[in-house]
Amino acid sequence: MRISTTRSALLAGAVAVTLSATALPAAFAAPSSSAVISEVYGGGGNSGATLTRDFVELANAGSAAYDLSGFSVQYLPGAPSAGSLWQVSALTGSVAPGGRYLVAQAAGTGGTVALPAPDATGTVAMSATAGTVALVSGTTPLTCKTAADCAADTRIVDLVGYGTAVVREGSGPATGASATASVARAASLADTDDNASDLAAATPSPVNAAGETSGGGEDPGDPGNPTEPGTVRIHDIQGSTRVSPLDGKAVSGVPGVVTAVRTSGSRGFWIQDTAPDADPRTGEGVFVYTGSAAPAVKVGDSVLVSGTVDEYYPSATTQSVTEITAPKVTVVSSGNALPAPVVLDAKSVPSKYVPSAGGGSIDALPLEPSTYALDLYESLEGTRVQIADTRVTGATTAYHEVWVTVAPKQNPTRRGGTLYASYTDQNTGRIKVLSLDPAAPVPTANVGDVLSGTTSGVLDYDSYGGYNLQATALGTLSDHHLKREVTRKQKGKELAVATYNVENLDALDDQTKFDTLAEGVAVNLSSPDIVSLEEIQDDNGAVNDGTVGSEATLKRFTDAIVAAGGPRYSWRYVAPQDGKDGGEPGGNIRNVFLFNPKRVGFVDRPGGDATTPVAAVKTKKGVTLSVSPGRIAPASAAWDDSRKPLVGEFRFHGKSVFVVGNHFASKGGDQPLHGRYQEPVRSSETKRVQQAKEVNTFVKSLLAADKSARVVVLGDLNDFAFSPTVGALTDGKVLKPLITTLPKNEQYSYVYEGNSQTLDHILTSPGVRRFDYDVVHINAEFADQASDHDPQIVRVDVNAPDHGHGHGGHGHHGHH
Repeated sequence: MRISTTRSALLAGAVAVTLSATALPAAFAAPSSSAVISEVYGGGGNSGATLTRDFVELANAGSAAYDLSGFSVQYLPGAPSAGSLWQVSALTGSVAPGGRYLVAQAAGTGGTVALPAPDATGTVAMSATAGTVALVSGTTPLTCKTAADCAADTRIVDLVGYGTAVVREGSGPATGASATASVARAASLADTDDNASDLAAATPSPVNAAGETSGGGEDPGDPGNPTEPGTVRIHDIQGSTRVSPLDGKAVSGVPGVVTAVRTSGSRGFWIQDTAPDADPRTGEGVFVYTGSAAPAVKVGDSVLVSGTVDEYYPSATTQSVTEITAPKVTVVSSGNALPAPVVLDAKSVPSKYVPSAGGGSIDALPLEPSTYALDLYESLEGTRVQIADTRVTGATTAYHEVWVTVAPKQNPTRRGGTLYASYTDQNTGRIKVLSLDPAAPVPTANVGDVLSGTTSGVLDYDSYGGYNLQATALGTLSDHHLKREVTRKQKGKELAVATYNVENLDALDDQTKFDTLAEGVAVNLSSPDIVSLEEIQDDNGAVNDGTVGSEATLKRFTDAIVAAGGPRYSWRYVAPQDGKDGGEPGGNIRNVFLFNPKRVGFVDRPGGDATTPVAAVKTKKGVTLSVSPGRIAPASAAWDDSRKPLVGEFRFHGKSVFVVGNHFASKGGDQPLHGRYQEPVRSSETKRVQQAKEVNTFVKSLLAADKSARVVVLGDLNDFAFSPTVGALTDGKVLKPLITTLPKNEQYSYVYEGNSQTLDHILTSPGVRRFDYDVVHINAEFADQASDHDPQIVRVDVNAPDHGHGHGGHGHHGHH
């Protein structure tokens, strides 16, 4: 197994397991007299290690064979956190009386000696020094995180904690594990349910069911160049799960026809069997990875391939690509016809997205290609596929990739995209298309355009969006002439407030970026009275020299707005402490207010700086701010290494309006929708919920001083309307998310991996009684974009009478 974005392996380990008492013991209190975990090794492939892989060895001290069908070996980090999950490796077969059973785990970059041919193969990169391994009756991931809770789980047959593991049997974990040492049970296989006394440090000595020791079975050696096919076919390699049953093993003379060749990036070629089996789960295509060497084959060549089967993980949380590595290739004949492509369309792609593993790995689950879209795509990995007349749902990127949908009726937006409606309603028809011919890249397309005719190629997988079509023949672009929207001008009595993420703007950017963004403000947004900007950097951008001011950046931007026909804006911001607000290193990203002083006044109250919190002050005339501009709770841990919200007090037609500009923490680090952990963990959400609570608390303080205060909270919240983040922000119904007032098919401002979604928001307090809200689509759906976000605007009638109806107003697409 390889895990890397650069095709280098992570450190891996190996584990040996000895089976314990009975299939369903009463818990650790009943030591095993038969199947036990006999050896655990997590240092495989580490620096200084001899063995290349981690392993778990099982043993059977009983007098009868021990059936492992439906069992699993599971691994938990030594000091599990709230987000730690048990990783599952499924088992098959049995352990003979007195015999051993070898479970290979992840490979590292070090070591020189291969394991003997494993009896089962997992993908777990185990720690060399501390972890817990369990033999489990079943393949459902365990959920226990303490020794006591695990002792109460009757599915656990045997358990070994080593190093400093929190979860272990008995008085303490087995000690002495390292990059060069395993923990192993005594030759007697005695099991007293005390890891500290039952297992001790040892030289790693993996043994498989055939009694083989290190060095056999994994290294292909020199298979020569056979002229006759071997016994293994591609469907044997692909198997019926996501991980090959032959992972790590040598194969010889695998027959296939070359269907496509990749000459750049991850070099290699795809082959497909022309005599498929009858099982829809077992794929008939596979990628042959040639490394730095250019493939010496042509499309249509009939070949025999020898090499080693490997599961390549583009990153630690993605699914894998099954490959044959270190190949030796015999070309038998050339000019052969290719297998007919599998047609992907609304009928063939299931409406369900992916099976659940309760947050664990789906690697070992049997594929169900007629039920789940990702299972269908996995069953077709490396296989020729074809799509026809597909609508573009994600514009062509700088990497010459375009997203299309093969299910055009799936959550369509008004302008041709595909709406991301909820965590449970995934759009299964999305496919990324790339061209294998560098001289003929995918055409430049916007959302709503159509890739007409047929596009065909092979189905592949990568970390940047998951399954993709590596095209050998591209359809033609039908341009649907998507237009950038222009919102209506606010009326004299309306206060227009907008939010716009200008994507790391600084004074060193080229003039074209300033001009395009300025046109967005002056023309497309029709010159709002207030613009809350996200991602304004300091004046020298990523240069890290202590500069924190943004005066030159804002001068250039506001000059460009005037040149585009807009007003002369003034600005307010609070400069961050150097290096304290996250974002691009050296950039000192911050939120900024622009405002048109001929239409709206800014109430300046001195004292607001990077570390001073703003507070609501109750007066006889209503609520005011202690400082303006100011920052919300800048010392709170919620804002560590993150942008602090900017609060300003404005006056319009004699009324106070409080504006809160936000840029919450990004989604970086979340597990992907298409990854191997399902359902994916959204680890970044924790911080955004904390941030939302801080803003909610501040808004409540304003409303406690004046329940009719007009508050506009807006910005890039980096989360969806249906997210816990927005739930925390609106707690107590103090804020209304205006995105939800739009028709469903217009509730988006951002496009990611072919999904139209909302990360940007405007929310208003109950004191904002009449509003007109609009998302203005000028960026996210276009290949040529000044920012990856669309701006939003709300027009507020500050003098609207209170008719006792609470929150009025509406959202619409008032464009021309």
